[in-house]
Parts: sequence; structure tokens; C-alpha cells
Amino acid sequence: MVKRKDNKGRILRDNEYQKSDGRYEYRYPDGKGGLKSVYSWRLVETDKTPAGKKHTAALRELEKTIKRDLEDGIIVQKKVTLNALWDEYIRNKTELKQSTRTNYKYMYDKYVRNVLGNMNVSAIKYSTMKNFFNDLIVEKGFKPASVEVLHTVLHPVFRIAVKDGYIRINPTDDIIAELKRSHDWDKKTRHALTVEQQEAFIDYTANSKKYSHWLPLLTCLLGTGCRIGEMLGLRWCDIDFKEGIISINHSLVYRQQDNGKCEFHITTTKTKNSNRVIPMFKSVQNALLSEKLKQMQNGFCMTEIDGYSGFVWKNKRGTVFNPQSVNKAIDRIVRDYNADEITQAAKERREPLLLPNFSNHVLRHTFCTRLCENETDLKLIQEIMGHADISTTMDVYNESNTTRKKASFERLEGAFKIS
Repeated sequence: MVKRKDNKGRILRDNEYQKSDGRYEYRYPDGKGGLKSVYSWRLVETDKTPAGKKHTAALRELEKTIKRDLEDGIIVQKKVTLNALWDEYIRNKTELKQSTRTNYKYMYDKYVRNVLGNMNVSAIKYSTMKNFFNDLIVEKGFKPASVEVLHTVLHPVFRIAVKDGYIRINPTDDIIAELKRSHDWDKKTRHALTVEQQEAFIDYTANSKKYSHWLPLLTCLLGTGCRIGEMLGLRWCDIDFKEGIISINHSLVYRQQDNGKCEFHITTTKTKNSNRVIPMFKSVQNALLSEKLKQMQNGFCMTEIDGYSGFVWKNKRGTVFNPQSVNKAIDRIVRDYNADEITQAAKERREPLLLPNFSNHVLRHTFCTRLCENETDLKLIQEIMGHADISTTMDVYNESNTTRKKASFERLEGAFKIS
């Protein structure tokens, strides 16, 4: 039998052909009784691509992949788009909180559906995803947190594609680490207020005619370490004044819904560890009693959300607070405090004690830091904070411990001879 050869005299294998224009072709079964072909200008990796022609993998490299796919049954199933897999995935992800589901769908529809969504998953490679994320970072100014959210949305969809045999490797594996290296991202460290800053913030709020009505809420945030949704969703029935404890068992969220409107809803706490009981400091108990007495005169919050009512905190309109309104109040307090402090420090010829810009979550972080500075039982701290992972508690504890070490060495400076 005469062996077929290419124009360089090399013997061609079964199902390999060379076209009249020099291209190489490999034919293989499509799993439906027909044949499909792949092409390359190179037979083997050492061949050079002809001038002016598109550089692709050599034919025999393509053959290896195809043979592996045929053995694993991947070739038959390759025709499925990312949109089809995503729609199936999110439909079956029934355990997601509604707020999380809405956020995931928003991110996918806005940034993925019309960009990658119509591609066959088999055509989406690691380089495809890296280019996709890089475009979001460079063109749309995506921050690390937004990239990680979108990765969280996409990674499990590709994982299903692997398990179902559409692709062999998840193209989003290890991509976040690569993006962090290439863009020199450092994880932003959230710093707690110092003791002096915390005292200045509370004292200024308490003595301000403009802001003193925020004091009870800020006292409770700083004195319990609650997440903002947990605090704003607090009901009077969750507070046991006799036992001096607060029960955290749900959270208030204000999120965009599938219909595009922003709405209040009650949801479960962030993790199962977030369901917890927090003892009350006297200051927290007094703040809540003060708020209750005031509402007994002026009226209680009459809002009902998903069957929940009797909320502790109400705004001027008598409805529950939007978490963003608390951040705006903190911004105004910090702004006015710093302006007054700069003026006062200049009069007294001293350095001003300025407050950083911070959000309500820093109040939670500050509470945790104070707790770590005065309590060594990490398991207890984890339970009070509702941390799902002890490593989160450890991170705060280690930071506060470093501060204590530095303070100790400053006190010891010059106390004994070392040089």
C-alpha cells in the first residue's frame, strides 16, 4: 500500500491530508455519524507558519486533543453556550439568598451575557478569561472586589461544564491569583479606629446638636460589633433587657431586585455562625432604653417587611433606615469633626487628632479590635462576632496584638541597656 506523503516527503497518518494550498487537514468523527475537520498550516510544532498565514497549533497537537476528547466523550457535547449553562445553573441554585441571586444575575447580565455568553464553552480558554477580566479592569475600571465577585459568579458554571464533559479544564482556575500578580493588587487592610479616635468620634457626636440623635445607633454598633443589616433589622422582641442580651437571627437588606427596583427585605444572617446572642454593655442597654422611651412618646416604627415588624431603629419618616444613610451620616460627622478639630488645634497650637474616612463596617471592626485587646479567648470572640472562620478572628487579633507589642516596646525604650 502506497503511503501518502506531504510536499516535504513526510508520511501522513490515517485521516491526515494536505490540501493543494499547503494546509494540513485532520478528519475525525463528530459522534453523530458524520465527519468534522480541523486545519493547520503546520504538521508538527517545529514547522514554521508560512508568511502572512495565521499561526495556530500544529495539526498533530490538535489531533492529540481531539483523540483525548473523543475518548472522554467531550466532542459529542461541545455545542453548548455559556449563556445556556449559566441560565441552567442559576435556575437550579435554589439555596442562594434572593439578594445574592439578584446581585449575581445583575453582574452576569451586565458584563458577561453579551460579551462571552454566546460562545461555546469549549471555545473559552484561560487566555479568553484573562483577556476578559483585563478588559474590565482597564476599560471599565473594575476594582479587585468586583473582579472577585464576577469570578465567584463564573467559576462554578465552568466547574459544571467540566463535570458534564463539555470541557476538560476550568478556564477560570487560578486566574484571580494571576490577575493580582499582574496588576500588583494588595488586599486592602481595613483598620480599626484607635482608642483616641473612637473617643473623639463618640464625644463629638454626643455633644453635637446636629448629630446627637445618631448617638444611640452608633453606640449600639460600636458596642455590639453587629453588621449593619443585623443592627438595622433588630426588633424590640430580639432584646431581652432583663437578661441583658440581644438575639441576632436575621438581617435587613436593601438591594436591587430582578425587576430593577431597590427594595427592603429580611434575609437570614450571613452564615449559620452569625445566629448568635450578644451580651449588652450598660451603655448599649441605656442607649436602647433611651430610644424606646423616646419612641413611646413619639411613636414606634410601623414598617412591616416580609412579615417582620417592631423594628428598633426608625428614621425621621418613621420607617427603617437604609444602610447607606448611616454611612452618609458618618461621613458628615467625620467631615464636621475634622473641620472643627483643625480650627481648635490651631488655637491651642497642637497637632489635630483627625478622623479617617470610614464606613459603618469599620465600627464593627473597631469593636472586634477592642475585644481582641482585652480578651484572649479567641473562640469566644469568634462567637460574639459571628465569624464563620476563626482565621478572620485571628487576623484582627494578630493586628491588635502587634499594636500592643509596639506600645509595650515604646514604654520599655531606654529602660535597660542594650548597646
